[in-house]
Amino acid sequence: MGDRGLWVEAVRDVRPLRGERAVTPAVPPPVIAPTLTRAEQGSARPKQTPPLDRFAGIDRANAERLKRGRHRIEARLDLHGLTQSEAHRALSRFVAESRGVGRRCVLVITGRGRGQSGTGVLKNLVPRWLEEPALRPHVLAIAPAQPEHGGSGATYLLLRRR
Repeated sequence: MGDRGLWVEAVRDVRPLRGERAVTPAVPPPVIAPTLTRAEQGSARPKQTPPLDRFAGIDRANAERLKRGRHRIEARLDLHGLTQSEAHRALSRFVAESRGVGRRCVLVITGRGRGQSGTGVLKNLVPRWLEEPALRPHVLAIAPAQPEHGGSGATYLLLRRR
């Protein structure tokens, strides 16, 4: 059964409200799945790590400690004044180096931003960068910093143990 047949079957029992005229249902656009080559199919594997915003990699007590700023901050990275590419490189180096020397909790300072919308470019990009395949395996969880550590202009990173 094609898309149209499925749609017709799905709305078969739907009736218009009183006083409303019936509308011919639109056919949803077909969903085309991208085709992968054999090499891509063999290397494609399901995402093994949960998204950083859910604290799925840590227990509740550690999640609360991170959110409340109770972990000892072992290093800080200040991204103020850097371009996006400079900030991305600095973040990648900082996370890899911090994990390499066994740091557990670090602070990344992005700034709050000063644009019309009030959100900074780096503030929005850092969480996305941390989800990239090169950085995600190093990071266990993230949380916005408490006011004494920079508030909304900074982020705590809880790194995986070596």
